[in-house]
Amino acid sequence: MNGAVERRPNAARLSGQVRIVGAGLLGASIGLALKAQGVDVILADASPAQLRLAIDYGAGRPERADDAPRIVVVSVPPDVTASVLEAELARFPDAVVTDVASVKLEPFRTLTERGVDLTRYIGSHPLAGRERGGAISARADLFLGRPWVICRDEETPPDALALIEDLALDLGASPIEMTPEEHDRSVGIVSHVPQLVASLLAKQLVSAPDSAVRLTGQGLRDTTRIAASAPELWVQILGANAGPVVEVLDAIAADLATVTDALRDPNAPGARRAIADTIAAGNIGVARLPGKHGQDRRYASVVVMIDDRPGQLGLLFSELGDIGVNIEDLRLEHSPGAQIGLAEIAVLPEVQQRAIEDLEARGWRIASV
Repeated sequence: MNGAVERRPNAARLSGQVRIVGAGLLGASIGLALKAQGVDVILADASPAQLRLAIDYGAGRPERADDAPRIVVVSVPPDVTASVLEAELARFPDAVVTDVASVKLEPFRTLTERGVDLTRYIGSHPLAGRERGGAISARADLFLGRPWVICRDEETPPDALALIEDLALDLGASPIEMTPEEHDRSVGIVSHVPQLVASLLAKQLVSAPDSAVRLTGQGLRDTTRIAASAPELWVQILGANAGPVVEVLDAIAADLATVTDALRDPNAPGARRAIADTIAAGNIGVARLPGKHGQDRRYASVVVMIDDRPGQLGLLFSELGDIGVNIEDLRLEHSPGAQIGLAEIAVLPEVQQRAIEDLEARGWRIASV
C-alpha cells in the first residue's frame, strides 16, 4: 500500500448532484453515463415529452425544489444556449455551469455583452455525437475516448476547472484545453465543413439514376454518413461559426477550381500534375488523423470474405483471438447482389502477414487490399 485511495472501476470522481438542462442525445447520454456511476442526475427540458422519455430510459430524475447541483450542464440548441446559461447561473449561484454546444465563442460573447458574471461558467464541448438525435439514441458510452474541449479563461477558479475535467473523465473522455477562438476554428475544419461537404456530395445522389446508386460501395457510404444529420440543428451551428467555416470553404473552392480546370483538358500541360498533387496532398492530410486511442499510428489491413449468415463474424473474431492477433479497428461492407460480406480488419503492420497466413490455413478467404 502506498497510501493512495483506490477507486472502484465504476466509482465517479464527481460527488453531489449534476443537473442537465436539455434531455436530447448529448444530455441523455451524459445522464446515462453518470447514473451508471451512482451520480444523482437531475434532468430538465423545455419539452415535457422529451423529459419523460429520457427519464424512462434511465438518464436521470425530475428536478425538485430542494435541488442543489454542483454542476449544471446545458445541452440545448445553439440559438438558446446563452439564454439558458444566463438563467442557470442566476438560479444556482453555488454551481459551476458548463455547456456542450458545438460553438463556444458566440455564447461567451453574448453573455459578456449582457454583463453576466462568468466566473462560474466554463464552456466545453465533447467531440461526440450520432446522426440521429433525441434521448432514444442516447448511449452511456458515447464519449469514451473522445476529446472533450474545455474553454477556460484567466478568471476561471482552479476548483471549478477541476470539476469540469472530472465530468469529462467520468464520461471516459479526454479533456483538452482551448480558447473559444481556437475551438471554433478547430471544429470548423474537423466537424462543420465535413458536414457541408458530406451533404453536398449526398445531394448529388438525389438526381442520380438508380443504376448508379446500386453500385454504391463503402467509399461513398463513408464520405456521406454524416449527411443524415438534422438540418435544423446544422443551420444554427453553421450560422454561429460562419467565419471559420467560410475560410475553409474558400480554400476548398479554390482547390476545386484548380482540379476542375485540369479535368476540362486532362492533356493540357500541367493538368495531370495538378490532379496528382491534389490526391497526394490528401494522402498527407489523412495521415495526420489520429488513430486508435488518439495515437498517430498507421495500421495494416486484412480484408476477409465472410458468408452472410449468422455466427460468421463471431467465429472470425474468435479465430483471430486464437492466433493472437488484436483487432485495432473494423469496417464491414456487403457485396451488392452477393451473399458475402467483406470485413476489413486493421492490425499492427508487423502481424499482417502472419494473420493472413494463419486465417487462410483455417479456411478463410482473404481479399486483396
